[in-house]
Amino acid sequence: MSNPIYVVDAFTSSPFTGNPAGVCVLQAEQSTEWMQSVAAEMKHAETAFVRPIDGGFELRWLTPTVEVDLCGHATLATAHTLWESGRHPKNSHLHFHTRSGILTAKLDNEIELDFPRIDNFEAMLPHAIVGLQPIWTGKNGMDWFVEVETEEELRNFEPDFTNINSLGLRGLTVTSRGKETFDFVSRFFAPQSGVPEDPVTGSAHCSLAPYWSAKLGKSEMRGFQASQRGGEVGVLVEGDRVKLRGRAVTVLEGTLRC
Repeated sequence: MSNPIYVVDAFTSSPFTGNPAGVCVLQAEQSTEWMQSVAAEMKHAETAFVRPIDGGFELRWLTPTVEVDLCGHATLATAHTLWESGRHPKNSHLHFHTRSGILTAKLDNEIELDFPRIDNFEAMLPHAIVGLQPIWTGKNGMDWFVEVETEEELRNFEPDFTNINSLGLRGLTVTSRGKETFDFVSRFFAPQSGVPEDPVTGSAHCSLAPYWSAKLGKSEMRGFQASQRGGEVGVLVEGDRVKLRGRAVTVLEGTLRC
């Protein structure tokens, strides 16, 4: 049975920027092994696999090497695909059943995702990160998290992926206060999960948002992920939830024939 598949650039309104995600709309349930093979073939940071079920849609995210518990940009790409392809009404919220519970999406001026808040707690790194001088270090249930003094240090950082890989956990978020347009900037590295540097990481903003909310004294902010492709993420902290806001654009549509 053929399955439609798309490539969608997320957290951007311009093609070939933001974070590309594969979105496979399943016509029937497939094995994890099959989905992992497709994700490895697609070679994107994540490929989303979505299928309709009672009460909404089942949604799973796989990197080229592993299945992950939470992924923002591939969820945003999936919502965009379901609305733009006419598989779900644009005036109706989406409900995704995932490994992180039920996640919702709505379409207004931007796509807004309702995700769990992830708090960091202070912790010493297992070892120094080559090329960085953190002013705060911590971790959460998924990633290591460090703040550096300036945006210049963050942007100029040349990662040693072997060094980062040996930290463990899913990955490493590096952040600093932003200049002018953005409240904060960040980069995200996950060689541990088969993604050396992720272009724009929605799930990392679930921990960036409460961290910067406490430091800046505001609940609604705009972040920029300073990867080579770059992307913008709006965030709103509401209790134990974080709203992630962004745009997306489809760059490829096709059919899996296997």
